Amino acid sequence: MGDVRALVEQLEREATVPLDGREHFNGYGVMSAPFRSGHILALRRFPAISLGSAYRSVWHRSPDGAWSFYTDVPPMQGCPRFFGSASSHSEETAVEIAWTGPQAFTVRVPAADLTWDVSLKTTPVTGVMSAMTSAMPGALWRSGAVLAAMGPMAGVMLRAGKVSLRGAVPNGQAFEANPYRTWVLDRSSATIGGVDLGPSGAVQEQARLGDFWLPQRGLFVIGHSVFEALDPERHSAVPVRPSG
Repeated sequence: MGDVRALVEQLEREATVPLDGREHFNGYGVMSAPFRSGHILALRRFPAISLGSAYRSVWHRSPDGAWSFYTDVPPMQGCPRFFGSASSHSEETAVEIAWTGPQAFTVRVPAADLTWDVSLKTTPVTGVMSAMTSAMPGALWRSGAVLAAMGPMAGVMLRAGKVSLRGAVPNGQAFEANPYRTWVLDRSSATIGGVDLGPSGAVQEQARLGDFWLPQRGLFVIGHSVFEALDPERHSAVPVRPSG
């Protein structure tokens, strides 16, 4: 699994999602990249989704706990559809991902003056995990009991704190996450507004968005996520937390 870029390029060409009334997302990204300064970054790239256009999104949590979502589609067609009620800022803007090597890429969000350089590596643990999860049959991925057991197990094996593969997001929809292949971030450095976010490392208190816990270790994943269809009568349909 040395050439992550090749796997991503194949996914960009071939990704599909089922059409079953739920909201499916097939792609890759950085689940979480914590910095000792208290900042957290995350990246999502979905070449195939069931409710609109493919998109890219960068998440940023500042040390004071405020979340911002930058997405290159209208917010309610992207990640804020699920996490907006917990965010302070959601913006439709350009998000750039440029692969600079087989296991390295740079992310830019010009509107936020954000530049983020990432390199990946396989460890003995991620190698074994990826071999197992990429071979799992679909029936197991659809089992709530299996996902409930896998999350805590992955957290321990990866030394990433709490990991959740099912639950509810801040806007209320139920979610399930299927990580087929996993890598750790070998290097993660970023600046926002010209300010260096500092060295990578666990934040003081692990962050979460609803039942989704942001891993305390930088992790890159290729996988599939599915959410309950948005129901305005039961779910929040806001891309950002109301003020006041």
